Parts: sequence; structure tokens; C-alpha cells
Amino acid sequence: MVPGQTAVNRTRTFQGAACVLNSLQTRAAALERLHARRAEDPRTQLGAMRGFLHRAGITVGELDKLNIIHVTGTKGKGSTCAFTERILRNYGFRTGFYNSPHLVHVRERIRINGRPISEELFTKYFWETYERLEDTKDVCGGSTPFYFQFLTVMAFYVFLQERVDLAVIEVGIGGQYDCTNVIRRPWACGVTSLGLDHCSLLGDTVDQIAWQKAGIFKPGVPAFTVRQPPSSLRVLQRRAERIGCPLLVCPDLQRYEAAVGPVSLGLAGKHQRLNASLALQLSFSWLRRHEAEARGDVRTLNSQADAFQPSKAMLRGLQQTQWSGRSQTLRRGSVTFYLDGAHTAASLQAAVRWFRDETLRTERAQGPGLKVLLFNTTGERDSAALLRLLLPCRFDYALFCPNITEEPAAPLGLSVSAQQMSTRCRENRSSWRSLNASEAAHHRRPPVDDSCSRSLVFPCIPSALRWIGREKQPVSEPAGSLRSPASSDGLQEARHVSVLVTGSLYLVGGALKHLEPSLNSS
Repeated sequence: MVPGQTAVNRTRTFQGAACVLNSLQTRAAALERLHARRAEDPRTQLGAMRGFLHRAGITVGELDKLNIIHVTGTKGKGSTCAFTERILRNYGFRTGFYNSPHLVHVRERIRINGRPISEELFTKYFWETYERLEDTKDVCGGSTPFYFQFLTVMAFYVFLQERVDLAVIEVGIGGQYDCTNVIRRPWACGVTSLGLDHCSLLGDTVDQIAWQKAGIFKPGVPAFTVRQPPSSLRVLQRRAERIGCPLLVCPDLQRYEAAVGPVSLGLAGKHQRLNASLALQLSFSWLRRHEAEARGDVRTLNSQADAFQPSKAMLRGLQQTQWSGRSQTLRRGSVTFYLDGAHTAASLQAAVRWFRDETLRTERAQGPGLKVLLFNTTGERDSAALLRLLLPCRFDYALFCPNITEEPAAPLGLSVSAQQMSTRCRENRSSWRSLNASEAAHHRRPPVDDSCSRSLVFPCIPSALRWIGREKQPVSEPAGSLRSPASSDGLQEARHVSVLVTGSLYLVGGALKHLEPSLNSS
């Protein structure tokens, strides 16, 4: 039994499953030990995963039959997987899709035919997986999987039991030593745009990160990537040659458009065109291999990554793709929320371009309005560097809050306390004010944030959303502050308000939980 687990938790209910699963989350001390183990021998995690699969009753032979498309990269993994899954579902295949993190509920991570598995299925498969691991724990040195390890094992188990035709698997972190890299024989691999992220685990340069990401390549399995920095592409090519897999760079989407005309995408933002092209190549490669196997032709297909004429099912799949929290727009009366979980420099730059393009169109149609930033970061992010990228948006208000979704704020049992999260928010607010002052001095203009009322710290997501909804309410302030709580009177007078929610997928997920209550039961 997991330490601290109660008899109620062991009841075979969804609530009991969620409680036990959350107990597997990595706390700060355990995270430090995990980092130390990875530094000593990063193969430890993969070795442990093979053991967990065996204990859950999954053989490597069964895993080989899942017909997997394996996708890694720094930004755009989830969107690429969503495009790919939607395209292949349009061909009538029964699809599995495993991704992380979730935004509102954990069931989002494991999808069948594009929909999160139901509470009933989650409960059934959770307890079947968990009890198999528990029953074998004593003879295996008492080892239990971490949160992500468990969900990865469970996802494979679900897809096998539900007999999906194919599974689209998104890498968690990295590639070479990621939990998902127990996959031996994927049908195709994809690498999205590369950049700096998770540097403490993957390396301090994009080239080092490229080496890690290329670790999912397998002999004879076609691999596709989008345009990359030349040095990073060379790293990918060298690893592909050493492993023995063909690596092909996807053409720009406009090459396909030469044959079929403008391609409409269900996901907003110019950066999605790269992801869509990669998805087309991954799905096309999978379809060709599937057709070849159906004919009894088991030879490896070394197709070139040339533009082809996408079928109507492919074009419809690109247009119908939806992916919450990535370049997502929600309108609530005169307030429009732009939600993007960007948390790296490159992804935030793309989010800024998207937000500025969208708000410019709105201002042309409706006249001037107000722009509001709702921001938070987690982990090792350089918040000041990310906030600097947001300056061109010229926000009228900047709001900072921790990723706490309920009021009153209760302890979350995560790696940092609620108090530490609030402290970080105040630091982010201070950085924002300093950046605005420096920017104003450089351009010899009055600063946008010329009073405390322009940048505010809130104790949780609901309180920030209520303020945006133009309800007067107190906000949290650093100790010793004598300023009266600010109100949202300025928002009440605005013709329209545009709110960019960004910096953390967990922040976006928390906002969606309140803006789209139906997601809690979907």
C-alpha cells in the first residue's frame, strides 16, 4: 500500500483511483533523488519501465503490435499528434492517443477516437493496472512507478485492451530516456521544432537537446522532422545514420497548397503550419505502410518527404482538429480569452504573434479595447526572460496568480507550497514592472505600468477570472503594502477586452476548468 493511503482510497471507484494516482506524484525531495539517479545512469528509468510493463502483464511483443506513431520535440508535439490522430480517424481507424500534461482532468491523457476515456473505463483499467503492480511489488524490491511512469504503463494497457488500430504517443520529456521510449518498433517517428526546455535534464544547448530527442529513432523506421537550425538538423541526421533509419525533412505547407489550394487548419497560429505538414507526412507514411502490409508487402517503405496531394480526409482532418489550451479562443460576452500554454521562449514568441494578429483584427472591426495578461510559470523557467517577450503586446493590465484552481487555496501536495507559488507571482509582478519601466525609458515614453493598479497579484485562478469578469474584489499584496485593493472599473468601461492566458499549461488548464465547466465531465 502507498504510504498514507487509506482503506477508502483502495475502493475501486474513480475517486479512489484519482487519490491513489495523486499519491504517486513526485514531491520535491523525490524529484531531487530522481534527477540524481538520472545523472548517474539515465537508463534507470527505461529499465524500470520494462519491469513495470512486465509486471502489468504487457509483453514487448504485444507492445510491438500497437502500430505506434511516436512524436517528440520541444514545441508543437501535442498539436502535431492531434492533427495526426484526427487525420487517421477520418480514415475510419480506431485510434489511441497518449499525451501530457492534462489541462482539466487526468482522463484527457488517454484518449480513444479523440475523446478522453470515460470515468468508468479509467476506473476499470486503473485498478487492473495498479493491482497487478501492487501484487508483484514485494518480489521486485518494493518498487512502484512514479506518476508519469504509471500513466504510461496504463495507457499501453488501455490501448491493447481496447484494440485500437493505431496509437499516437507523445513523448513526456526528451526522448532517449523518456518512459515512452520502451517502444521498440513504432511505425513512424516525428520530431517537432526544437528549442531550449528542461535543460537540467536534457542539456544546455539545442544541439544537446536534439541528441536526446533523436533517441526515439529506431532501425528501419521512417523519421520525419520540420525545419530545424542547421546544427540541430546535423545532430538529428548523424543519429539517424548511426541508428539506421531514414530521416526526412517535411516540406512547407504551401507545397501541398500548390496542388489543393489554401489549407484550412483547426488550430490557430502560423506556427501550426509546420505541425500540420509533419502530421501529413506521419499519417501518409502510416497509411502507406498499412496498405503495404495489407497486400503482404512487408518491405520498409523509404518514401521521400515530398509534397503530395492530400486527400479530402486529410484536409478535413486538419480543419477539424481541436486541441484545448493551444492557440485557443473563448468568447465570454465582451471578453475574449486567448489561451496558449506556451512556456518556452520560442513557443511564447509564437503565442505573441498569434495574439497580436488576432487583437489587431478585432480592433479594426470593433475599435480600441483593453488588453489583459494572465501569467504564471512553473519549474525552472526564467520568468523575466519570458515576460520580456510579452512587452510588444502593450497590455493595459498584467495579472499574476499561482496555478491554484479552488478557493480557499488548499495545500496541493505538489513540489512547491502555495506560499512559495504566491511569492513567485509577486516576483513576476516586480519583474514585469521593471521591464515596463526600462522599455518606457528606452523609447522615451510614459510607462504603461505607471501605478500599482496596472499589475496585480491574485491568490488563485478563480479570483483573477472574477476580476476580469469586472467584479470588484481584493487582491493579495506583498507584506507591508498599504495600498487599497484595486477594482476592475476600467474593464467595465471598455468596449471589448482581450485576455492572453499563458506561461503555463497548468494555468491554462485551471482557467479552462472555470471557463468551460463542461470539460470536467467530458
